Amino acid sequence: MLWAGRVLSLWPVFIVLLSATWKLTRNQWYVAEFTRIGWPESALTLLAFLQLGCIILYIIPRTAVLGAVLLTGYLGGAIATYVRIGEAYPVLVPLSTSVIAWVGIYLRDERLRALLPFRGRVLRA
Repeated sequence: MLWAGRVLSLWPVFIVLLSATWKLTRNQWYVAEFTRIGWPESALTLLAFLQLGCIILYIIPRTAVLGAVLLTGYLGGAIATYVRIGEAYPVLVPLSTSVIAWVGIYLRDERLRALLPFRGRVLRA
């Protein structure tokens, strides 16, 4: 379960690192998309460092839950941005990234599984 969680946790790390890299390198396509959805280009660097901070916290076992919470909040902002402009498809990337991040940490952190146990359905007569 631990290794499955670690492997699954690589996906959100990859996605967020890719996004932060595009922001820091001022990828032409990314800058155009960023401004199209209503964000000023001047916000790129700050948002990239926020992403990197969330990912660093997420990959450190002792701070992983805090990292997941902050990452979910950050990605929730991305979802809100696309909902605001009425585009449904781009919402799938931050939403799925958040869900995968939480499944990954759930599988790799015993404390989280103890806090949020999934229980089978109990049949009662």
